[in-house]
Amino acid sequence: MNPDNRPKALDNPLVPRLMRVLSRANVWVYQKTGGRLAGKWRGGAAFPWGLPILLLTTVGKKTGIRRTAPLLFIEDGDALVVVASQGGMPSAPLWFNNLVANPEVEIQLGSRVEPRRARVATPEEREALWPRLVAHYADFAAYQAWKGDTIPVVFLERSSAG
Repeated sequence: MNPDNRPKALDNPLVPRLMRVLSRANVWVYQKTGGRLAGKWRGGAAFPWGLPILLLTTVGKKTGIRRTAPLLFIEDGDALVVVASQGGMPSAPLWFNNLVANPEVEIQLGSRVEPRRARVATPEEREALWPRLVAHYADFAAYQAWKGDTIPVVFLERSSAG
């Protein structure tokens, strides 16, 4: 892993702001249309066909405010699996820190909304899933190469309430 390989443009302070604005817009359109619009990520390795996304809502660990993020995912049995990559940025995304503090989350997949319980994959589970995740979205491999530490993988498991 070599963070020096990360494109220097990502260090621009406008990048995280732009990511937040685009994510909020994506969430708003997705929610308004039940995922019919803004339901696919078409950037990077997903261009031009796109890959489906889900919306993950967490509760802020400091603020208690509900926040929603659009994320790529794969299915693993009954669980949905997401990657806390934040596009290869050095820090973990806020949604990851929030779900570690409060693992009771909500997902929206298309028009379906349901509670889930988040669980960080063990190192062994992550190692087993990583090839599938990279096959699904090749840019995850680049993001991992740019990071100074291991990118967390998270299971969104069916909640006993769901």
